[in-house]
Amino acid sequence: MRNLINFITRHYFFFLFALLQVVAITLIVQNNTYHRSFFINSSNFIAGNIYRMQSGITQYFSLKSFNEQLVEENTRLRSQIPGSYLTTDQNIFTFRDTLHQKQFRYINARVINNSVRNRNNHMTINKGRLHGIRPDMGVIGSNGVIGIVKDVSGNFSSVISLLHSDMQISAKIQKNNHLGTILWEGFDHRKVTMLYIPPHVELEKGDTIITSGFSQIFPEGITIGVIDEFEVRRGDNFYTIDVQLFADFNKLEYVQVVQNIFRDEIDGLEALNGARN
Repeated sequence: MRNLINFITRHYFFFLFALLQVVAITLIVQNNTYHRSFFINSSNFIAGNIYRMQSGITQYFSLKSFNEQLVEENTRLRSQIPGSYLTTDQNIFTFRDTLHQKQFRYINARVINNSVRNRNNHMTINKGRLHGIRPDMGVIGSNGVIGIVKDVSGNFSSVISLLHSDMQISAKIQKNNHLGTILWEGFDHRKVTMLYIPPHVELEKGDTIITSGFSQIFPEGITIGVIDEFEVRRGDNFYTIDVQLFADFNKLEYVQVVQNIFRDEIDGLEALNGARN
């Protein structure tokens, strides 16, 4: 306290000058319309910039929360699209008498490890057996097909990326429903190859490629990419089509694991038919 009093005493003239300046400025602002307007506008400008900076900082640190909310919303909306439901006819004589049963369920997950530069690429997600994930479930992102679950622990899962030499996916051309197979030849993480489309099929650059729905892993209509180039190579009977992927595998953060609710029933029926043959 004594040191504070001594400090004020030594700098008495400075504090008196500052006080008089504040009083003078206050009197000028209060009694002069131009100066009062200038002061108010300046104050608003400074305060506005401070609030804008504060809002930007708050939004930046809230991005994670916003992203998680968006992922949850995307999952909810994806669960409501027609491709996630199995349509069964209750009365074969009445077209309108149908029952829509949900066929696919989606589980949010975050990619915590990923590779794109190997011949056989994998990723790890932060959901596992405790969250309902099992091997051979499909994995998709906001821009399309990502891979298939391979191994599962309690809290984590290993996923075979679409960028893997063993990965083959049933797909079709959206505009004409012609079926083919998607695989990765190991050259570019933004491109895959589509095979088994016959030469009589009319193709155009930019045609969209989607999942066929013929496997029990992915619903029909999940996007994969667009046709970039195509040709019939010498000695081949089908097109070799370069497909530009919608998903950028080098920027993956959030994905959804696809659970086919009827898969066990379908696999059991197909196994029974196979045994009979």
